Amino acid sequence: MTDLNSSAAVILAAGKSTRMRCDLPKPLQPVCGLPLTRHVIRACQSVGVERIVVVVGHCADQVRAGLGDDVVYALQAEQRGSGHAAMCAREALRDVTGPILVLAGDVPLLTPVTLQRLLEASSEPGYAGAMLTAEMDDPTGYGRVIRAADGSVARIVEQKDATPEEA
Repeated sequence: MTDLNSSAAVILAAGKSTRMRCDLPKPLQPVCGLPLTRHVIRACQSVGVERIVVVVGHCADQVRAGLGDDVVYALQAEQRGSGHAAMCAREALRDVTGPILVLAGDVPLLTPVTLQRLLEASSEPGYAGAMLTAEMDDPTGYGRVIRAADGSVARIVEQKDATPEEA
């Protein structure tokens, strides 16, 4: 088991949720009686992640009120992508020395077992981190993880920016 005494998670929940076509922000959409992003928070808590930082932006006050006060919040005042959102959590992570998970706030089926394995993989000697990816038959609408010849991650590209080969 990975030592999680100084681990953290950054949960990205700042987007405008334009595809939801609903007034309720996506992080607060109810799934099995809980807000969508609350499921991700609970998964982190269940594996003992010490500090959970939720990055909020669009409807920030409403999202904070809906998710509760057992997490730390960071503000992404201007929505400039996932990488920028993760950077907005820097101050809240300044004293974290263990592994840091960066998670999407809209993945309610993420299991504690998966998070534990990801933490363990990121703690392997010689590795700076680990990234959980998925292969899909139809990845329409999702970003693409572009790998180098050795299988390592070369970059991440949004579908709209992908070349036909990458898409």
